[in-house]
Amino acid sequence: MKVLLFNGSPRKAGCTFTALSEIARVLGSEGIETEILQIGNKPIQDCTACGGCMTKDKCVYDDDCINEWLDKAKTSDGFVFGTPVYYAHPSGRILSAMNRLFYAGGKYFAHKPAAVVASARRAGTTASLDVLSKHLGISEMPIVSSSYWNMVHGNSPEEVRQDLEGMQTMRNIARNLAWLIKCIEAGKNVGIAIPDTEHSVWTNFIR
Repeated sequence: MKVLLFNGSPRKAGCTFTALSEIARVLGSEGIETEILQIGNKPIQDCTACGGCMTKDKCVYDDDCINEWLDKAKTSDGFVFGTPVYYAHPSGRILSAMNRLFYAGGKYFAHKPAAVVASARRAGTTASLDVLSKHLGISEMPIVSSSYWNMVHGNSPEEVRQDLEGMQTMRNIARNLAWLIKCIEAGKNVGIAIPDTEHSVWTNFIR
């Protein structure tokens, strides 16, 4: 069993990474393999809604990390998407990445549990969590909650580690995610199939 954790910050070892690392640590203690994927500071192409991924089974833009991440998602059992807060909103980088990941490879995420995590100096976290959760909700993914909102506060990794309740929240995310993954695996082992989702009806409101 494996969980991918996406760090939507350009800072490799900043506040968002600190939160994700605490989740990864606890998942490891639960016997679940983890990998933190760093979005980095190189350019990330935004989705242009070209439709090319519908026939290629991957994103048509192949000069960044997205298709590599899609390959990893195929064999992963759960996900965590982390973002810093910029102007009460997720980073543009994580939104561009998630748009392309879910457009090009939504079937690799469907029915797999996931959590979203936000890191901020002070405010804007709840709005950021709401935005990122939309990807999960429309993709039939069980959304993993915790004992409080999925956020940490601090202006540096050291300050994030001082947010004791925030770090506790990260640990509880990890335990809930591990529990869901194990429950899904147990269900598969006794023949409980993934739901057969209907996709035949599209209703347009402008005629």
